[in-house]
Amino acid sequence: MHTPLIILGAKGRMGSTITTLALADPALEVKALIEREEKLKEIELSQPFKTSSLEEALQKFPGSVVIDFTTPKVSLDTARLCANLQGKAVIGTTGFSPEEISILKDLAQKTPLLLAPNMSVGINVLLKILPQLVTLLGEQYDLEISEIHHKFKKDAPSGTALKLAECLAAARKVELKEVARYCREGIIGQRPAGEIGLQTLRGGDVVGDHTVYFFGPGERIEVTHRAHSRETFAQGALRAAKWLYTKPAGKLYSMADVLS
Repeated sequence: MHTPLIILGAKGRMGSTITTLALADPALEVKALIEREEKLKEIELSQPFKTSSLEEALQKFPGSVVIDFTTPKVSLDTARLCANLQGKAVIGTTGFSPEEISILKDLAQKTPLLLAPNMSVGINVLLKILPQLVTLLGEQYDLEISEIHHKFKKDAPSGTALKLAECLAAARKVELKEVARYCREGIIGQRPAGEIGLQTLRGGDVVGDHTVYFFGPGERIEVTHRAHSRETFAQGALRAAKWLYTKPAGKLYSMADVLS
């Protein structure tokens, strides 16, 4: 059974990588490529179908899985169109507000949706083992996260860093908003017990580096994930699309669901 795909932002950094890999995968069938009108002519492929309208593509290919790595506003529109036109969506967009996440959860009751700030298998395995580290090391260890991305990234901290921080906070049975520290400057006094720091670096063409630090008495543990290319995320998105194609609506799925 082939999984029909519609790829949004096909000429973007992620979209072009996803398109190349999807076209080479015999288990996938790329039905349509979506781009802004002025960029459509840059797509050299004669096939598949090309358009600037996701609505047109979904009407032509109902039941397809849309892959969307764009912006929160565009991704919300994608989810709404999928809910109305029998589409499904794998969303790798970051920077959603809590209110926007709530909207996606409501739409996921109508059509299968999967949201993951990081599609890599490695990061999602890391999310499974971090709670055990937090529990075993105990309260004496100070938790910090640093993340590095290319200079074109628009949101900070990264969606992945926030997901890692939420994972750490949940392991300590606290809300992230109560313990997060996003930057430090000036005379701020002693580091409060239980604080979780998130530090952001931007520059060059870094695909994505994330490090979780456990600072303890007399020792330090660092757990680092480095993405060497966007293919890591693209392969994860395609794996998620194959998985989502046969799933029912009813919840906002995640990569944890795919891996389990």
